[in-house]
Amino acid sequence: MKVSLTGAAETLLAPLYARALDARSPHPLLGDHTASALVDKLDYDFGRLGMRQSSAVGVALRARHFDRRVREFLTAHPRARVLHLGCGLDSRVQRIAPGPTVHWYDVDQPEVIELRKELYEPLTDHETVAASVTDADWLADIPTDRPVLVVAEGLTMYLAADEGPRALRNLVDRFSRGEMVFDTYARFAVRSTRSMALFRQTGARLAWGVDDPRELEREVPGLRLVEAVSAYATAAGVDLRHLPRGLRIRLGLSTAVLSRLPVLGRVGHVSRYAFGTAGT
Repeated sequence: MKVSLTGAAETLLAPLYARALDARSPHPLLGDHTASALVDKLDYDFGRLGMRQSSAVGVALRARHFDRRVREFLTAHPRARVLHLGCGLDSRVQRIAPGPTVHWYDVDQPEVIELRKELYEPLTDHETVAASVTDADWLADIPTDRPVLVVAEGLTMYLAADEGPRALRNLVDRFSRGEMVFDTYARFAVRSTRSMALFRQTGARLAWGVDDPRELEREVPGLRLVEAVSAYATAAGVDLRHLPRGLRIRLGLSTAVLSRLPVLGRVGHVSRYAFGTAGT
């Protein structure tokens, strides 16, 4: 199947390929075999994106961290709604398998959702929404009768500096209770990505940087920071034990050290926020 995505939409193919590389490795962390199957179906030169096996480890670790947070929320709120913003071709709903009491929405640009519909079979209690996450109109079609979890992996940094906080305010204003889990890059990290192969090849640009996750408590009234971990500290023992011993030791040391370095420890964060009456 020919892929015709461009710009920011094209960059979704990089994490897809990373998850496929992880699934094909001798010691997968995420084991997303759906990603591997999709890569085989798509007519695209994935090599141009600069994704290597070493980079795939980081993508898989981040995805595992997000998946854990989703499962934790759904354990506490088994009748929730999940808004997976900037879903791309991620098979998170298949990995989580939330069950019939959860209603899941995968949200992305129309061209991405069109491709997604060609690749994925329809699921019960699952909807796709073809819209920009910065457009508030689509939120009017989402019921507000349940706790909501907003998940956005690898999305915020593509938004403009004024669009990001506004999109978060739209969500807090629309829903009475819930949580958000998303990752952010620091401002210096956003600037430093311009020379990376992924952005040279796709023409995409990162725009919004957040140095301190608590900034958003001031910019988005009602948003409360619950947890923020360094992008280098998302690896848990349950993840690392699947790796060969040599790589496990090196990765374990690097995440422990890098997360504490004055500069590299602030490259980015994965943050969890609460709003409304859902609490933590």
